[in-house]
Amino acid sequence: MSGIETLLPYIGKKRNGESPIIIIDSREAKTAPKIVNGLIERGVEVKSAALKKGDYILSDQCAVERKTVTDFVYTLTRRYLFDQLFKLKDVYPKSMIVLEGYLPIIYKFSHIKPAAVWGAMFNLAKNGIAFINTKSYKETTDFLYVAAKQEQIVEKRKPAIHPFKKHDTLSHAQMFLLSSLPKIGGEKARSILETYQTPLNALLNVDDWSKTVHGLGPVISKKVKKVLNTPYKK
Repeated sequence: MSGIETLLPYIGKKRNGESPIIIIDSREAKTAPKIVNGLIERGVEVKSAALKKGDYILSDQCAVERKTVTDFVYTLTRRYLFDQLFKLKDVYPKSMIVLEGYLPIIYKFSHIKPAAVWGAMFNLAKNGIAFINTKSYKETTDFLYVAAKQEQIVEKRKPAIHPFKKHDTLSHAQMFLLSSLPKIGGEKARSILETYQTPLNALLNVDDWSKTVHGLGPVISKKVKKVLNTPYKK
């Protein structure tokens, strides 16, 4: 499957013009049709794409990997899960894993010590990958819906598929750098670069953004300047 394909040819009227969009990995869409249908019922515009990593993209900074408790336990014997999640976080800073199912079931796996499961969770958490435990596909659906609304409607971030290859374009790296700033998504980052050509030039002229870049007002510039000028604290 190439590009992005809408799972339904028509989705009902948007609620107050603020229906979130969620991009779902095409394989995940086939194995989790109940989640797909649940999102559509909630008014989400669901799109499918062949994602290299992650199962759900909620914004240009937030991606979600979904695992059932059983699947997660089995993947502990394979290092690739950690590598995938760490690479996912490199591209989507707010990456997280949804662990679906009854967590205490781990005590029934005789070949896996519970300590290994807790250790894996701690290893991921200390590296900035959040864990969300849901009891069923319905709770997973609810979480994805609420999280997408937070990212897109509150934070004004649109979902975007980022390439993972390190040698992908320099322009993508520049876009990613600027889009990580407060209230700056992919489209605003592109407008800034089209105006100032380089990220450094853009940051040096942040005071003029509201005058030169369409859609950027003084409130956004103030938030960006606060990030750029505030001393780092551990």
